[in-house]
Amino acid sequence: MSALDTAALARWLDARLPGTVGPEALQTQRIGGGQSNPTWFVDRGGDRLVLRRKPDGEILRGAHAVEREYRVQQALAGTDVPVPHMRWLEEDATILGTPFYVMDRLDGRVFGDAALPGIAPADRREIYLDMARALARLHAVRPDDIGLGDFGRPGNYFDRQITRWSRQYAASPGPRIAALDRLVDWLPGQVPAEDGAVAIAHGDFRLGNLMFHPTEPRVIAVLDWELSTLGHPLADLGYCVMPWRTAPEEYGGLLGTGWSEGGIPTEAEFVAEYMAHARPTAPLQPFHVAFALFRFAVIFVGIADRARAGNAASDEAEGLGPLAGCFARRALEAAGLDG
Repeated sequence: MSALDTAALARWLDARLPGTVGPEALQTQRIGGGQSNPTWFVDRGGDRLVLRRKPDGEILRGAHAVEREYRVQQALAGTDVPVPHMRWLEEDATILGTPFYVMDRLDGRVFGDAALPGIAPADRREIYLDMARALARLHAVRPDDIGLGDFGRPGNYFDRQITRWSRQYAASPGPRIAALDRLVDWLPGQVPAEDGAVAIAHGDFRLGNLMFHPTEPRVIAVLDWELSTLGHPLADLGYCVMPWRTAPEEYGGLLGTGWSEGGIPTEAEFVAEYMAHARPTAPLQPFHVAFALFRFAVIFVGIADRARAGNAASDEAEGLGPLAGCFARRALEAAGLDG
């Protein structure tokens, strides 16, 4: 697990904030749950901050790009997409061992369980619907308008992504997964015709990466932008409906939880809410959902690889490796190939 050099961090913050405090006066708390860039709460006097850094050890080229996380959130400031206030980006890896950035800490709720236990049914419904509206607001932002016209390559998004994630899976030293092999063969021939839709794609837009108001069912921050790029809006939407396609043991899905009796909208209602607030776009198809599940399966392959190498960002990573096969099989179901 990555450690934080509090003495070095105290010196770095002293150069940027009023006053001087020693490392003993700096309060840090590792935020659990993430499988990628290690994250800490950092309290220094009256400043309540969050620090995200790249993990230790060897990483894939282009992965764990805290620089891109910082850039996209800084660019979105001033839009109606809620993001934390960015403070500083530090690209000098000699300070803490890897590049990192610091942002303001917000007070709110992050829900790790898609079934939202302990939440009133009316609020459960509104939490999901506001998630759909927040995604639509993100996709409504024109990248060129906020200086992100070069944040990715526009056009042929799905072709390029399928190639990228297929190569990442092929490069894994782990065991082959039959369902994932089948998807690698099937997906390239199913890509919808290019329609020119380009948006800022978050890449990991789900309930657990959103912060909600402390008491209201309203999104106040979109978090964890590591996979963001210029992409097709339906890639994010297909990813966002995964809870309706997966079980609780499959990274917190809804299947088998009785969610329909507890206020949570149906997948169709969620998609309709997105479409009602989004720029005009093509309908969500089984391909988009299968692609999202495929991509998440390969992400879990990478988590398992990092766990074997000993540089995963979470102690839970080793147990998450088997989910690659689960998500690959769910992708086949979404594609109608489960038989």
